[in-house]
Amino acid sequence: MKQKPPLKLTLEGLDPNLTVNQRVYRSLRNALMCGAIPPGRALTIRELAAQLDVSPMPVREALRQLAAENALEILGNRRVQVPKMSAMKFQELYEARVALESHAAERALPYIDPSRIDELKRIDAAIDAAYLEGDHEKVSICNQRFHRCLYEANPHQVTLPLIESLWLQLGPFMRLATSQLDEHYQVDRHNEAMDAIRKQDAFALRRAIAADIRDGNAFVVSSGLLEEVMDQPQAAAAAPRRE
Repeated sequence: MKQKPPLKLTLEGLDPNLTVNQRVYRSLRNALMCGAIPPGRALTIRELAAQLDVSPMPVREALRQLAAENALEILGNRRVQVPKMSAMKFQELYEARVALESHAAERALPYIDPSRIDELKRIDAAIDAAYLEGDHEKVSICNQRFHRCLYEANPHQVTLPLIESLWLQLGPFMRLATSQLDEHYQVDRHNEAMDAIRKQDAFALRRAIAADIRDGNAFVVSSGLLEEVMDQPQAAAAAPRRE
């Protein structure tokens, strides 16, 4: 019987003013977004409660909420797991990311000031350092931080909750794209985005963000990393369209 991969979950680093229920939900949500919970890994309430050092009740409530957000699938025997992925669903989620995030980046451009540019530089440097260290989880966290910092420049933005919903569903699979660091991100799209921001070039910024997202998509699909955790019957029914 194949041994389940270990989990490393914690409540540390979250706002202590939040309720236990809120902290548990955010902890599990963040773990899914950064891929700390791998596809196909069955989870139990008891295991998660032990990991987070809380009672089963807030874990149960958090799992219900995450299942309602399509981030987890409730199985029998009080178990949950990341939902299986089909090729068509994977492609649809990524194309939705391209549409929403390129729009969010363009709308944020007029509001990006020098202090935010400096923050984007710091985050991008942290991504580079994480790559060199082979810290896959930090790469995922910092990459999302970069995108979030960019989109949040727009004080009127309304798309970030929709974008984060996509991250939540894709997180465990996006992590596959950073599991072979030497082969991934041959072109630094964040540098392209930063150049576009400095030039106030909205078209170039949209193009850089779209390319950044599609690079991750292409790597996961072409490398075959998705096949082991894909819902094969659905995948066979509709293969992803190539660009």
